[in-house]
Amino acid sequence: MDVHGKVRICSRPEFPVRRFPSPANSWGADDDRDMFPSALKLITEIHPRAVLLENVPGFASAKFADYRKSLLASLEKLGYEADWRILEAADFGVAQLRPRFLLVAMRPEYMRHFFWPEAINAKKTVGETLLDLMAANGWKGAKAWAKKASEVAPTVVGGSKKHGGPDLGPTRAKVCWRNLHVDGKGIAAEAPDNNTPLDFMPRLTVRMVARIQSFPDTWNFYGKKTASYRQVGNAFPPLVAKAIGDSVRDALTKKPYPIAKPNSLVQLRLLENSNNVKVAKQKKKRRM
Repeated sequence: MDVHGKVRICSRPEFPVRRFPSPANSWGADDDRDMFPSALKLITEIHPRAVLLENVPGFASAKFADYRKSLLASLEKLGYEADWRILEAADFGVAQLRPRFLLVAMRPEYMRHFFWPEAINAKKTVGETLLDLMAANGWKGAKAWAKKASEVAPTVVGGSKKHGGPDLGPTRAKVCWRNLHVDGKGIAAEAPDNNTPLDFMPRLTVRMVARIQSFPDTWNFYGKKTASYRQVGNAFPPLVAKAIGDSVRDALTKKPYPIAKPNSLVQLRLLENSNNVKVAKQKKKRRM
């Protein structure tokens, strides 16, 4: 089936996540886990209107400046304009930090209408996010626990075979979870019950971690605890996906940007668009 130019968006979250963990922990250019070449091959064959790629924040470091430049040049040759940014999940209503590298590329007629989603002001804490789930089995210490868990969670990890599991990540992450009065050494099968001591340090269930990731409670995860947790831990937070997805949709439909408050970057983009339209009209008049 010929799909060239008929696909609206080509999106593949976490194409080469293990390829770019940090500048100090990098692999060679020929590492077979680098999937950007495969992404470019798909983009060449499909030629969608928009492309969305996601990676770990380490890919934004100076260490990979040449690689990013090469990637952007390849997209330009394919007829796309591209932009990238680090978005933090906590800025979009997700109760964890989870900074991610996001790259958006579109054909020029759409890219000029693209604007990155704006962060929301209110950040959710672990305690307020999980209080009802933690109290579901009658634990009388749930409210006191929620007050202790009064910060945004660290990035949820442990969602891959490399990290093992199920637990809440390496030692550094477990320390952060302990500061939130959460035992990160494993995943619980159930929430604490009414026989649990008031000062107990609970472990999170898969459902709790899913809510930290911003999955709705109606979302089903299949398999036993380890398999289910990997589905949750390796996922891209739905609320962030919705925010960036809405921005991509608005660009593809060329929706006017609602300027609710002064924004120099937005105003600059709109000014550029206006100037481009004026130049195009002038050229058309000259031809006539």
